[in-house]
Amino acid sequence: MQNFLQLWHQASVTSLGFFWMALWAFILGYLISSLIQVLVTRKRMQKAMGKDGPRSMALGTFFGFISSSCSFSALSTTRAIFNKGAGLAPSVAFLLASTNLVIELGLVIAIFLGWQFVVSEYVGGLILILVTWLLIRITRPRRLEAQARKQMDNDEEDGDDENLSWKEKLVSKNSWQNIGQTYVMEWQMVWRDVLIGFTVAGIISAMVPDSFFETMFIGSGGENSANPGFLEVLAQTVVGPVAAFFTFIGSMGNIPLAAVLFGQGVTFAGVIAFIFSDLVVLPVLRINARYYGWKMALYLLTIMLLAIIIAALTLHYSLAFLGLLPDFTAVTAPGSRDFFKLNYQFYLNVALFIINLALIWFAVQAKKSSGDHGHGHDHNHDEDSSVIDKVMSVLVVLALIWLVGGLLVTAF
Repeated sequence: MQNFLQLWHQASVTSLGFFWMALWAFILGYLISSLIQVLVTRKRMQKAMGKDGPRSMALGTFFGFISSSCSFSALSTTRAIFNKGAGLAPSVAFLLASTNLVIELGLVIAIFLGWQFVVSEYVGGLILILVTWLLIRITRPRRLEAQARKQMDNDEEDGDDENLSWKEKLVSKNSWQNIGQTYVMEWQMVWRDVLIGFTVAGIISAMVPDSFFETMFIGSGGENSANPGFLEVLAQTVVGPVAAFFTFIGSMGNIPLAAVLFGQGVTFAGVIAFIFSDLVVLPVLRINARYYGWKMALYLLTIMLLAIIIAALTLHYSLAFLGLLPDFTAVTAPGSRDFFKLNYQFYLNVALFIINLALIWFAVQAKKSSGDHGHGHDHNHDEDSSVIDKVMSVLVVLALIWLVGGLLVTAF
């Protein structure tokens, strides 16, 4: 019983720790998304990234790289640029670049896994973008894309200040009130998924034994770990995204678990596929379904899964050909993490939280001046959506009870 209470406390602290690590990225990502939705006109976005050609793909990749963020905030910003008229492929390129071409992620990977994984993270991110671009061009989901644009909440025309330049909007009180409303709306759309996702991540990280994941990866830890056959490599590459799908620890939080897996003999391809899979987890699928509809969400899941498998296998056998595959016996499983250290993350969180309060203040002012309308995004939910909402509400209550109880349990 005492062991369970300790694990419960550890799970709650881990959940809050993961969220604390990502907080500044959440706020920054939703701020960028809100700025795009209010300041950038549909005409300008269509001109820059409205087609699926090389120029639009390069821009999507570049803007994704410079706005590197966590999965949830990247989803929000991607939705904003897609809704403003960016093509599907450039939007996906932005999403993949903003979650994989991340400097901070590279530093964490270097600490836990070594330079081969760092290089593979960045090269693999580019391979993911190229493969998804190719798959989109082959499948040509025009009908799905049209349905997704129709499904989206924010599909109204640009506002009355459409003719103003972004510089004029930037100094307009009305624009900042719109930005604040949009920012609050972004949080309203995903806060339940965020709460449940991070709660589950903490539970899995603290309470599910490493041996469970090791068992999932066929052939790991055995005699053939040092020289696996192609079928074992392929099987583990497929299992990587499957293992990640039900965990949602996130790209930053799953690196320690990835180090555990690699240290137990999981192949390089399997570990890389696991790391790449932060965009094919269950909470992300749900949010994409809410943004674009289930058909487009499942389509994006499918092409990203295929791209992950192709990229992981390509990287594995490229390094094997060059004789540069890392040795899994040299990796030491990470110990406990101190989430709440006084470091750069603390100062970023404080600064961005102050900006968060300012945006909420603008939203409140907008609501006072314009009544209850404005950026309303209420859905006419069908029966299935109502059932899902009720289930989510129950899960939110359970998650809150779990987190608070886990924090208080040490007192007893």
